[in-house]
Amino acid sequence: NVLQINAINSNYVDANNLKFEEIKILGAVQEITSATVSQNNTVENSTLSVSYNPLEKVAHITGLQLELGKSYTVEWTQQPNVNGRFNCYPSPNATQEKCEQLGCVWEQVTSNSDIPPCYYSSDNAYSVDKVEYTSSGLTANLTLNRAKTRANENFTTPISTLRLEVKYHLNNMLQFKIYDYQNARYEVPVSLNLPSSPGSTDKERLYEVSVQQKPFGIQVRRKSTGTVIWDSQLPTFTFSDMFIQISTRLASQYIYGFGETEHTMFRRNMSWHTWGMFTRDQPPTYKLNSYGYQPFYMALEEDGNAHGVLLLNSNAMDVTFQPTPALTYRTTGGILDFYMVLGPTPERVVQEYTALIGRPVMPPYWSLGFQLCRYGYRNDSEIAQLVEDMQAARIPYDVQYVDIDHMERQLDFTIGTRFAGLPALINRIKEKGMRFIIILDPAISGNETNYPTFSRGAQDDVFIKWPNTNDIIYSKVWPFLPNVQVNESLPEQTQIQIYGAHAAFPDFFRNSTVEWWKREILEFYNNPTNPSRSIKFDGLWIDMNEPAAFLNGAIGGCRNNVLNMPPYIPHLGYRSDGLTVKTPCMEGQQYLPDGTPVRHYDVHSLYGWSQTKPTLE
Repeated sequence: NVLQINAINSNYVDANNLKFEEIKILGAVQEITSATVSQNNTVENSTLSVSYNPLEKVAHITGLQLELGKSYTVEWTQQPNVNGRFNCYPSPNATQEKCEQLGCVWEQVTSNSDIPPCYYSSDNAYSVDKVEYTSSGLTANLTLNRAKTRANENFTTPISTLRLEVKYHLNNMLQFKIYDYQNARYEVPVSLNLPSSPGSTDKERLYEVSVQQKPFGIQVRRKSTGTVIWDSQLPTFTFSDMFIQISTRLASQYIYGFGETEHTMFRRNMSWHTWGMFTRDQPPTYKLNSYGYQPFYMALEEDGNAHGVLLLNSNAMDVTFQPTPALTYRTTGGILDFYMVLGPTPERVVQEYTALIGRPVMPPYWSLGFQLCRYGYRNDSEIAQLVEDMQAARIPYDVQYVDIDHMERQLDFTIGTRFAGLPALINRIKEKGMRFIIILDPAISGNETNYPTFSRGAQDDVFIKWPNTNDIIYSKVWPFLPNVQVNESLPEQTQIQIYGAHAAFPDFFRNSTVEWWKREILEFYNNPTNPSRSIKFDGLWIDMNEPAAFLNGAIGGCRNNVLNMPPYIPHLGYRSDGLTVKTPCMEGQQYLPDGTPVRHYDVHSLYGWSQTKPTLE
């Protein structure tokens, strides 16, 4: 933090009285807050101004009056900007002892509780080895510096050697992937629309990538402007069995997206933190979103260019922003698999992103009309009267729904006695040019004496089971037990505990489940044994597929404490209760279409997606 200016020939006098008035300091990792000028060990009374760009790591000192031919000492003060701290202990109840066990710095800022008291110092635990460059990307090994290993449990001990792969897929799209190449790990089983071979050239490529070797970091820069749009040359990279964290500085404070956008990413029947746009002065807004998440954001750079970033990871995670501007991804498993599209306009970013993940399904024209849906219809006569009243009032009305009220005790693919006239009502409604949508929940009751949907499902082995057993994992959702009188004066949770049936969850990844689900839907639509009871719906509303349960985990509790209460619990709203809040146990055994076993822990957030595909088909 010292610049020594030595005049070799002190007899020189500049006739034009030229002076050095400003200095730029490049590569300043920490914020430079003040500077002084001294001559012959005497500090000069000069008014200096210091500005600092944390993204570019450049400090600019102005107001200098350094005469040619004279010797000076310019000294500046560096200190970490509290807004640039990256949280080293994101779990609750941080203490100085816990912080320092991780090799991090402890310094509380009492004026603002949002500023983490435990933060990373200036170095991370990995360095880069064996970088190999090709025309279509690069590969490198990341090696752990054991002297800087930060861990307090076996499952958070950093992995010793990782692989970095960077692929230049297109001139406007690249991928960078970090994974444990010595041990197979779960990766998201959703294919993206990637070119069969790289289709970019150095001349036409919109980006350039550089790798910092010690400590490890990766930087992506837009070639046309020099703007750094990804900069993870930071001290926050951690990669262990059940906790991965990486931070990046952003090219702008204007961030759009993260799907709808979740601060915490783990599909769950609860309220999530949501951003539409993040700026230093704009707090987050909140809304309910419980059926899916897309770890994608679009950033608008200061000059108006735009880019987008997708993290292909389905494990429980949270993403936090800070005013630097920067963001930190924390995920409980999988790998880091990032895809970046370069736009450069917001419209192009959206086009490039949907080209990568798949275009949205074109909705039928009628689905854009006015739709009416609610829970609690008492019988089919009430719906019939509603249709007449709506039309008499000349209220625009295109689509009518029924919720689980129409079922016999909320059992999928059944018609309740109070809705015996529903098949005929649907036909009459459709004759008027309207459409009808019914609901289906994924959980299937296993407490029935004659329920073909469950019997056939059990026969076809479609339900999620306990690992290494043939036992179905049962929780409680809909319905209540058959032939019981429910005491509705009891608290809701008490009613569920007493009267709730054993509910099984189909594994929609399995080929057998896909075929079973399709057959159940078609039989309900056509009813080959009694066509008069066929339900000629126009659309299906699939609900409760977080998947949702009415108790935490399973009947009798879960069995794997590490999976259900991992070392790091993202900000899920009920953090102290772990990952099983109103959802099945994380150790549930599922199988991909090719037979590969996967844990519910890894694919929980893909449950709704896995049900949607066969339902659409």
